[in-house]
Amino acid sequence: NWSVSLIVASLTGAFGSSFLYGYNLSVVNAPAVYIKKFYNETWERRYGFSVDESTLTLLWSITVSIFAIGGLVGAIIVTPIVKFFGRKCTLLLNNVFAVTAALLMSLSLLAGSFEMLILGRVIMGVDAGISLSALPMYLSEISPKEIRGSLGQVTAIFICIGVFTGQVLGLPEIFGQESRWPYLFGAIIVPSLIQVLILPFLPESPRYLLLEKHNTSKAEKAFQTFLGKDDVSHEVEEVLAESRVQRNTKLVSILQLLRTRAVRWQVVTVVVTMGCYQLCGLNAIWYYTNNIFSEAGINHETIPYVTLSTGAVETVAAVFSGLVIERLGRRPLLIGGFGLMIVFFAVLTVSLTLQNTVHWLPYLSIFCILAIIASFCIGPGGIPFVLTGEFFQQSQRPAAFMVAGTVNWLSNFAVGLLFPFIQSGLQTYCFLVFAAICFAGATYLFFVLPETKNKTFNEISQAFAKRNKVSLEMQEMNHYAGERKSSTEQESNFTSSVDNGETKKGIV
Repeated sequence: NWSVSLIVASLTGAFGSSFLYGYNLSVVNAPAVYIKKFYNETWERRYGFSVDESTLTLLWSITVSIFAIGGLVGAIIVTPIVKFFGRKCTLLLNNVFAVTAALLMSLSLLAGSFEMLILGRVIMGVDAGISLSALPMYLSEISPKEIRGSLGQVTAIFICIGVFTGQVLGLPEIFGQESRWPYLFGAIIVPSLIQVLILPFLPESPRYLLLEKHNTSKAEKAFQTFLGKDDVSHEVEEVLAESRVQRNTKLVSILQLLRTRAVRWQVVTVVVTMGCYQLCGLNAIWYYTNNIFSEAGINHETIPYVTLSTGAVETVAAVFSGLVIERLGRRPLLIGGFGLMIVFFAVLTVSLTLQNTVHWLPYLSIFCILAIIASFCIGPGGIPFVLTGEFFQQSQRPAAFMVAGTVNWLSNFAVGLLFPFIQSGLQTYCFLVFAAICFAGATYLFFVLPETKNKTFNEISQAFAKRNKVSLEMQEMNHYAGERKSSTEQESNFTSSVDNGETKKGIV
């Protein structure tokens, strides 16, 4: 099932997309001291006095968290873009934002303008917001159902690799120096250029071509390329069967999606998983790892190398999740990941509280942070993106990713902005807040989430049917038979619309 084209498409798409998201989560951590010094020097040069500590903290919090505001904008505008340009072309065009942001941020020191750095973070957030919706959408639509979970985990794996790369390049021996930190942001151009060079030679999503562009011949060629076989009639018929059940390939709006009873619990589940994905505390660790280790009593010179271990653990855990997700399933990995995080957050709280009484407790704190990261990457780190692609039909998927992206980025912004104040207010007990969020998410998923591995999109919809009370809704709709065509007539219209392998436009 793993054809060369499928592997190249997933790796190239992820390298220029989710990799950059992970990279920009961690890249601000290592040069934080130098960037704050740059802010202070710029302020003093402009106004004749040094910036006060509270204003500097606020400026830095804005620099970190405004990445999420850009991400929110990207998540909002992604639906019309993927509808008009398609999944693959959206990923390609998105590199314009990445290159623009890289130039602004890397030249900010030379220009003596910290506003350029902040603006670059916003634009980079737009790139991430678009890519974290378009990439999972693309991967879910080009992969066979037997490996959809594993291929979907490529998004999470490359987020982890991006985080780790940002940590490596931020070491003092490389770019983690006062004169070199702009290179950390200039390096963003490299993955973008690689994606622009390779992705154009790969096909568009066959589902998009068939259901939205009504081009059967191109869809068949795309299926043949991605699946590595000539006979793709079964796959084409499976997609057409989905369309016949769905009765309508016109894209629905967010309001229509929220009003549709048949997907009500899918939407709620996506909101819960995406909210917990950000609010469970991992981004707080990425943004402020150095501060956390410093509070744990780790020597300042050792911190960059200890931080490096977090990215390595995250990458290994994400790869492990991708290898076992089709065997263990989404549900146990997701719930189990949140459960382990609760345990280690509790131990971390005790360790940080008592670290001054026992000399070895700082090392326990490091272990707990690594364990929390591993627990997150085993399940919660990538499965929410997989579920968002699996829960919804073709016409609902862009709106669903917009809802998921909005929740994702608003939660990201809240954590980045508020965590420093939560940490100063609650001190060592701040991580109990995240433990409570993990507990709430795990409890909800235990009672609501069905297993989706190796199931078609229609089978997943049927798993939610009883909870959504779809059968009751259909009975009520049958009273208005005059307002809708019969099922037989609609299917007849669909069948008559296919002529010589080409699906005519506007047939459904």
